[in-house]
Amino acid sequence: MGQGPPYNVPMGQKPRTRFRKLDGILLFDKPRGLSSNQALQRVRHLFRAEKAGHTGSLDPLATGLLPVCFGEATKIAGGLLGARKAYDTVARLGVVTDTDDADGLPLRERPVPALTIPVIDAALRALTGHIQQRPPIYSALKRGGEPLYAKARRGEIVEVEPRPVDVHAFDLLSSADLLDGLLENGAPPLLRLHVECGSGTYVRSLVRDLGEALGCGAHVLELRRLWVDPFREPRMWTLEALQALRERGEQSLDACLLPIEVGMASWPPVYVTPPQAQRLGRGQWVDGAFRPPGSVAILEPEGRALGLGEVDDEGRLRPQRLFTWAAELAKPVVAAQ
Repeated sequence: MGQGPPYNVPMGQKPRTRFRKLDGILLFDKPRGLSSNQALQRVRHLFRAEKAGHTGSLDPLATGLLPVCFGEATKIAGGLLGARKAYDTVARLGVVTDTDDADGLPLRERPVPALTIPVIDAALRALTGHIQQRPPIYSALKRGGEPLYAKARRGEIVEVEPRPVDVHAFDLLSSADLLDGLLENGAPPLLRLHVECGSGTYVRSLVRDLGEALGCGAHVLELRRLWVDPFREPRMWTLEALQALRERGEQSLDACLLPIEVGMASWPPVYVTPPQAQRLGRGQWVDGAFRPPGSVAILEPEGRALGLGEVDDEGRLRPQRLFTWAAELAKPVVAAQ
């Protein structure tokens, strides 16, 4: 209302987005075919947000939940990167690709042996828990400041060391293709799987290693992210739905955003008084008996978030990443003349 048109359109040029300050979190349903950064930029321009970031990449092949943080919410994005996540995936057995998914080039093909539920379940159990995992060669992990996928695309030999990851669940949802004799009719050998895992876990690597354990190799045919903590039952918005809301006006579009406080549910809450908030806003410690030790969400008594802090073993609270309005609280109040 009263902002004027969102775009300047000089003659013969494409519309230039006029960005605005915007705070909040969007639970975006990423479509297949876009990288996470491409999806982020589409959404950022749609909302005209000055600042935006996502909380964990999805491969172009993957769909599903991509939390997008706007404005001050980007300050909690790093904490959300390490959150627990859940996926449903379809594994194509018998074919190994260079990217460990269907977007890659086939490297080798092997026959799929006769499999039973107990055999599959045993292989899944071996890949569950605190395990060592070798990330895909085609990944965004960096070496020497450069993503591994860039080196791989140039044909360089890339060695990736295994690293510890947490796989909380790796379960079989369906294997009817294998068990009901449908393969005789030309159907591809597929396993439908559910994964719950911690930060840094690659579903592509899990499927690759499962295929090796079953003696035939495998790659990811489909992948969908279902949830990311603390968004266990997300109301996701597709690009098409957002575009339709944009046609109705930015007020309708902005109604899709969640407040920053919703994204901070994984941090223990610590409530501070106005004088304490002023000290934090000036970057100072606050003495007290705050609990628990570690990273916490700092909140005003009425529930508005001021940012992230850290409580030491003595119960003192130190500011870490405060929102801009927390600094405003530290400014002296000027009496009216």
